[in-house]
Amino acid sequence: MTDTAHRPVTEGRRATDETPAQHDPKESLRPPGSRGRTTIADSVAEKIVGVATREVPGIHNLGSGVARTIGGVRERVPGAQPSVTRGVHVEVGERQAAVDVDVVIDYGFPIVDVAADVRTNVISAMERMTGLEVVEVNIAVDDIDLPEDEEERDDRLE
Repeated sequence: MTDTAHRPVTEGRRATDETPAQHDPKESLRPPGSRGRTTIADSVAEKIVGVATREVPGIHNLGSGVARTIGGVRERVPGAQPSVTRGVHVEVGERQAAVDVDVVIDYGFPIVDVAADVRTNVISAMERMTGLEVVEVNIAVDDIDLPEDEEERDDRLE
């Protein structure tokens, strides 16, 4: 049987959970954010951007033609999850990030307004969630979704 009784700290011996930093007044004054390093993967930032972009009214889909086609096939597989990061590319540095997004906009929405709303939403979400400064959000409008496009697709699926 092991001895689990706690013994008092005596001179010349230190409790196992104490560290020298606990005794250094300069260390205890440093803010917690400066006591270590946090790295954010590009894929994490891409998910944030993908969700923030999809929240904007007028965004029909993300991705270029080929990416949307492959993604559409993949999403038809039972149990498959839609890709949040399709059409999104983010380069993350130590303090900054640059974003590229390929979008399809619903017909009738002003492209300039939708792009501005995407930029605002992406910058807000990225800076709030990651603390990184977003230096640019490049938006490529690859297509416009027409109402009859959906009717034609529905007819082909039947």
